[in-house]
Amino acid sequence: MATVTRGRVGPAVREAAGRLRRGWLPVVEATLAATVAWMLATRLVGHPQPFFAPAAALIVLGQARGQRIRRAVEVVLGVAAGVLVADLVVQALGPRTTWTVLTVILLTVSLAVAVGASSVTVVQAAVSALYLVVVSPPTESLIPFRFVDALIGGAVAVVASQLVDARRPLAPLVAEFRHTFAELAEVLDEIADALDRGDDTAALAALDRARHADAGVERLRDAVQAAGEALRLNVRRRRHLGRLRSVEGSIRQIDYAVRNVRVLARAAVTFTRGAAPVPADLGATVRTLAEAVRSAGDALAADLGGQEEVADGHAARVDAAALAAVRVAGRLFTAGPNLPLAMIIGQIRATAIDLLRGVGVDDDATVLSRVDAAVTGPER
Repeated sequence: MATVTRGRVGPAVREAAGRLRRGWLPVVEATLAATVAWMLATRLVGHPQPFFAPAAALIVLGQARGQRIRRAVEVVLGVAAGVLVADLVVQALGPRTTWTVLTVILLTVSLAVAVGASSVTVVQAAVSALYLVVVSPPTESLIPFRFVDALIGGAVAVVASQLVDARRPLAPLVAEFRHTFAELAEVLDEIADALDRGDDTAALAALDRARHADAGVERLRDAVQAAGEALRLNVRRRRHLGRLRSVEGSIRQIDYAVRNVRVLARAAVTFTRGAAPVPADLGATVRTLAEAVRSAGDALAADLGGQEEVADGHAARVDAAALAAVRVAGRLFTAGPNLPLAMIIGQIRATAIDLLRGVGVDDDATVLSRVDAAVTGPER
């Protein structure tokens, strides 16, 4: 029994340690920001119990990068609303009574919802008001300690969240682009392997992985928001905002490509389960498409990094690989009842179009005409 327990605990501990190694930066960031906020509130403002300073810092840092300035403002407004309501209700009903708690929560939440506040603001306003009623009733002081504490905590959190990316604000976005495209290319490689072997189990595993690729697109959108926030706060690097705008439109095409690959994977599952033989060149065609995906990720990452010549080189490789995949896929199509094969060929074409649109090699009309010509024309 002890051996079985150790066998279960060991992997769990290693997994927890791995998560801590990968996520140590947010831990240090939150700890230092909350501590600094506490020190500033006690020593700069002179508040003996600055609860809301570290609390506000933790709430703001708990939000996704790219939303922290907005959340900092919401936290401050939430504290202000909570303090105002608590002051009025406590003066009317007295502190620490059931009716006071009920009234404060009802009025605070209702006010926040009525003005269209986000869930963060609603919670912050309610917690602020409840804290004042139950733990620390409002005093006669004219200094709005709690509001100032929230302001300090929010400001410290915003500053702390930007320190890591101050020198290279686009670096996390570049890394996310490379990771997302690498993941998508690996899915295509797995589909190709499954087609080569006619292995429906492997095809099903590739489909399962393709279904999780949407998370990469969402991470890209979050990374774009975070990079935009970092650039707007960094006066010397605001010139890079133009690069950021150039890739925002590409994410829509990436989203389409991810969906196309998912449909392709689903068709591969159906094809490998059927009786029809898999064409010899089909797996290689899907691998060529995977190379186009990898080159597209390199092109967009280089463009973000200001390496225009490098980006153009990768874009040329996208163009060559995508059209080569479409050309071979077009030769594999034969009229008949094999619908899964037709779907795979169709998704290869659609994915190639989205990749070419994403890297901006040509305008949409030119992309469509070139892809259609590759499907029907002879190999060059």
